[in-house]
Amino acid sequence: MGEKNSFTQTILDWFRQNGRELPWRETNDPYAIWLSEIILQQTQVKQGWAYWERFMRRWPTVEALAAATEDEVLREWQGLGYYSRARNLHFAARQIKALGHFPDTIEDIKRLKGVGDYTAAAIGSIAFGLPAAVVDGNVYRVLARHYGIKTPINTTEGKKEFTALAQQLLPPSEASAFNQAMMDFGATVCTPKGASCEICPLAESCEALRTGQVEKLPVKLKTLKVKARHLIYIYIRCQGETAIHRRGEGDIWQGLYEPWLIEGETKIPDGVRLLAKNVKHVLTHRILTADFYLWETDARPTLPDDYFWIKEEDIDDYGIPRLIDILLGQLTR
Repeated sequence: MGEKNSFTQTILDWFRQNGRELPWRETNDPYAIWLSEIILQQTQVKQGWAYWERFMRRWPTVEALAAATEDEVLREWQGLGYYSRARNLHFAARQIKALGHFPDTIEDIKRLKGVGDYTAAAIGSIAFGLPAAVVDGNVYRVLARHYGIKTPINTTEGKKEFTALAQQLLPPSEASAFNQAMMDFGATVCTPKGASCEICPLAESCEALRTGQVEKLPVKLKTLKVKARHLIYIYIRCQGETAIHRRGEGDIWQGLYEPWLIEGETKIPDGVRLLAKNVKHVLTHRILTADFYLWETDARPTLPDDYFWIKEEDIDDYGIPRLIDILLGQLTR
């Protein structure tokens, strides 16, 4: 246990000298902390920071966020990707409002939509001092390398092993500091590529460094099958208006808006002009390519029932996927 106490103390000492100064660390407001954790789930701090500040300015309380519409939240989220996070955030805000207070136990925090074990531990430890260890990519990497653990992190066995070890290393009275230390250490020192082993305070006891395994740990099984998909978009310009629709459930970009989408055997109308072809856009489980056409017409064409017409200048009022934002940029050329 002495070695583990040494690990924990070293991490805490490092954090006191090197921890990142982040705005959500300057408050104990669980709403602000929860918001930061949701934004940063699949987003780097540098990008997420601006979104967090924008959300806090527009909706400074969970009640304000709960009163917003889903469209407003999706529009503010635009550009961050993984839009289910925004929908879950909005839903959970209404859960919290209905509850009457922010939940303050790990079990109750996990009942919020979009909150799993990691996010609940982060919110619980940072906002309420609950002794729950966080286990994310940074934590997996630090522990796997330091202790030379080769169990794949994306297996049930691996998740149990790393969670148990992180919990064992966690000092109950300093749960917040330790969890944030592990996040920062993995993000700035024990990085995925080019780890700063020469300045690492744990270098002497690091098993991966000793055995030359730093770049090989942690181990992750390859399980994700990436599928290709081709999309054809037609932007209709009709007397200052254009047609869009809202994407439905069960597919990418749920709840966001897009111009007329053609997939399958639908024929491209005569008179359209190609603006861009095979524009590539990579998602976690999809590689998308898109063609983009402009159709300028004086008469509204017949479209599927879920399309509606808006003034062209009003399109910025609607949340759109990043790919559509890129394609719309072709209109100004």
